[in-house]
Amino acid sequence: MFYHQVTVDITKELDISIARQEGKELARIIGFNQVNQVRIKTVISELARNIYLYAGQGKIIVEAVEEVKRPGIRVSAIDYGPGIQDIDLALQTGYTSSGGLGAGLPGVQKLMDSINVRSTLHLGTEIIAIKWCSEKMMK
Repeated sequence: MFYHQVTVDITKELDISIARQEGKELARIIGFNQVNQVRIKTVISELARNIYLYAGQGKIIVEAVEEVKRPGIRVSAIDYGPGIQDIDLALQTGYTSSGGLGAGLPGVQKLMDSINVRSTLHLGTEIIAIKWCSEKMMK
């Protein structure tokens, strides 16, 4: 397995698009099919937008990972913003702190195989989401 990582600093709205495209390209290189490339792109978009809207700045790291010869992709969203007050609540469909649809983090959770959210109030948030590539997900 090759090692590849892309880091995109999120400081302006355009950075969301850059992170989304870079992540989709890495998903393609890893071998994810079109449908799963779009799912990964959607996850990156949501996480990057959360950084931009709630923290103002942070970074998205997208990297190829491997487990027992099974390729995957790890998306990390890191910011030093206000943090998430109630992680369990934020992961519930319909909950919103900004008047949106409340589908953001629950959507990420549904599209990926695993998600780990760590947040400390006034210090920031780190979200790590992983998607594994099975035979049926490949091109």
